[in-house]
Amino acid sequence: QVQVVESGGGLVQPGGSLRLSCAASGTLIVINAMGWYRQAPGKERERVALNTRDGSTAYADSVKGRFTISGDNAKNIVYLQMNNLKPEDTAVYYCNVDVLVGSTVYRHWGQGTQVTVFS
Repeated sequence: QVQVVESGGGLVQPGGSLRLSCAASGTLIVINAMGWYRQAPGKERERVALNTRDGSTAYADSVKGRFTISGDNAKNIVYLQMNNLKPEDTAVYYCNVDVLVGSTVYRHWGQGTQVTVFS
């Protein structure tokens, strides 16, 4: 069983910064990727940033140049540094961990952490 725990959300003014953390623990065979998603009220969940096992990263266009994903593969931790935050970044942010078991990828989610950007 895999546990995923996020932390670091909060309230911030536009232009401010926050750093989210996500730690995965439990029966971890191979972590294929760890990433951050977000869901704003009335909207679908969208992928924000992804960090794969081979070290490659990917970002949503809306956050490129402002957000940075990084990870400590040995500790199964991933971070999301969010700079120059905008009101449209307000959402619940979820950490996702893809665990590879054989040839099957199993997705695990954290409980989410609220990020609110307000004037």
